[in-house]
Amino acid sequence: MNAQNNEPEKLNLPGDNLNLFAVIKLFQESETLEGFEKNLNAEDTKINNLDLNGDDKTDYIKVIDNVNGSDHTIVLQVAVNNKENQDVAVFTVQKDADNNVQIQLIGDEALYGKDYIIEPNYADNTPAGDTPNPGYSGTTTVRGENIPVTRTTYVEVRTWPVVRYIYTPTYVVWHSPWYWNYYPSYWNPWRPYYWDYYYGYHSNWNHYYYGHYRPWHSYRYSHWNDNYYRNHRSYSNTVYQHRESGAYRNTYSRPETRQQGSADYLKRYPESRDRNNTRNNNQGVNRQDSRQGVNPTRERRNNDNSNVRTGTNRPVNSGNVNTRNNGKVENRNTSQPAVNTKSERPANNTPAVKSERRQSEPRQENTRRSSDPQKSVRTPEKRSERNSESKPVRNPEQGPNRR
Repeated sequence: MNAQNNEPEKLNLPGDNLNLFAVIKLFQESETLEGFEKNLNAEDTKINNLDLNGDDKTDYIKVIDNVNGSDHTIVLQVAVNNKENQDVAVFTVQKDADNNVQIQLIGDEALYGKDYIIEPNYADNTPAGDTPNPGYSGTTTVRGENIPVTRTTYVEVRTWPVVRYIYTPTYVVWHSPWYWNYYPSYWNPWRPYYWDYYYGYHSNWNHYYYGHYRPWHSYRYSHWNDNYYRNHRSYSNTVYQHRESGAYRNTYSRPETRQQGSADYLKRYPESRDRNNTRNNNQGVNRQDSRQGVNPTRERRNNDNSNVRTGTNRPVNSGNVNTRNNGKVENRNTSQPAVNTKSERPANNTPAVKSERRQSEPRQENTRRSSDPQKSVRTPEKRSERNSESKPVRNPEQGPNRR
């Protein structure tokens, strides 16, 4: 069986710089939501390439789990400035009475357009009366390339490590403690890549991305509107204005960097060279050998911008962040697990791809407890403003592949 996948190379929207196929792959490999957040923001994974506020530095993506019964809406969110948050994408995770779990990853409409949905290749479209066959391999055609498809089931999805984690009785709901200009000590922003470099790197994963996940046309979570979109979604007027003014278009201005992105993938994963050469020879594509490439260099603009994030874990010009639910942690069902916003030590078995930086622990903050005795909501108290001498941004190297 062969299916046609008409997924375009790019959407010409800000979400082009966060590949949701890579995000859901990392989610599947993660042990905890805290570990997922740390690796999502690691420079060496080359997943996060977002710069929504246009300060020439990548944005830190927070992970926030909103729980309602057995349903989880896990929000990926960026602090655009000290007053605005922008949701980037949302995982919907729901478990039925038979303990089957369905997951979808939905891109926010401001970044990906309406109804941009990625999900596992479920074996749920089998003929009536047949049993879904996990592991069944058909093929799908993506931009002229035939890709073997590996099916999965709702039963298999519930065995993902992070899914088991959020459904354990002792799970403390993860709400990222970070906000504008208050970030973990191990994280520093870097200058984002041009989109063609980013695409050239990730296109080498297409055989895996489309072999295990697929775009989908409808929402599986029946409470999407009432449990998330109307009550929890945060959006930024700054992002809307940048999008309408064309401020994000500069990322598409260096198509010559695509070959370098592909070469750097092959340098990092040399075992994939033979497979890629075989596929490219079949399609008449001459790909640059990774030995001819060089490492992507690290160039940032030297803008004197007082509003640039410093990568420090101390607040700088911090302010109250206004979201649609006024920044409050909502937990409608009082029997839900406690909400944890304190950064915890990552699990020993962290996701497959780790940051090469020193993984030091964020500074432990004073906490305050919720007045609700059935919930232990821990949120870091904002410290007083500090001198800008706190923690400077590291000096970047210079090179052609970064914006």
